[in-house]
Amino acid sequence: MKYIKIKAENINFYYGEKCVLKNINFDIYNNKVTSIIGPSGCGKSTFLRLINRMNDLILNTKLEGKIFLDDGDINAKGTDVVDIRRRVGMVFQKPNPFPKSIYENLSYGLKINGVKDKNIIEEKVVTSLKQAALWHEVQDRLFEDAYTLSGGQQQRLCIARCLTVSPEVILFDEPCASLDPISTKKIEELIEELKENYTILIVTHNMQQASRISDWTAFFYLGSLIEYTKTEKIFTNPRDKRTEDYITGKFG
Repeated sequence: MKYIKIKAENINFYYGEKCVLKNINFDIYNNKVTSIIGPSGCGKSTFLRLINRMNDLILNTKLEGKIFLDDGDINAKGTDVVDIRRRVGMVFQKPNPFPKSIYENLSYGLKINGVKDKNIIEEKVVTSLKQAALWHEVQDRLFEDAYTLSGGQQQRLCIARCLTVSPEVILFDEPCASLDPISTKKIEELIEELKENYTILIVTHNMQQASRISDWTAFFYLGSLIEYTKTEKIFTNPRDKRTEDYITGKFG
């Protein structure tokens, strides 16, 4: 198995004339949790959305440089964007279940990917709910509206929905920002378990969260990658004063 799962080379990204990511070079490692920290507006979420080509949906943007998933350039001509988004799942800041039943939330992605066998769909739904630590809470409620779930349960449902289509990478964009401490703890424990089978990249404003759950941490500031190293090192012995100032709360 390759050690590097995602490689960003010389990335510059523009909204119109404004350069919001500047010369980003970044290796993301297989079966590790990598956190991206930094103040609001520094490019964290923009970078995250480059990895599954979500920024394609925004008008008047321009990308320079290359992003590789394994050995394939995800922006190469002829790349199947739908397949990229299957391989690279995403969980957003606010839970966003479909206005459907719990079961339909999970079966939907399988069906649009061409899976028709009801037994396979059912097996995937159950497996994904178990992986997302939600099965025991919803096994008797599968055909209830997903909006009857609590916020934390909805977020785990969104994680389960992502898992049904067997991604290789999961992107989390502030996944606990709208959750209470108990739900946050469950999501963090889940992320720790998921890294055994998936490569995980998480954007977070929460320094404690980054230090608890990530193996590697990157500090972004004003569109640049200032420092990237093992989490323990960045929180105990950062090499750049800007990193130290951010981590210790001098700005942010």
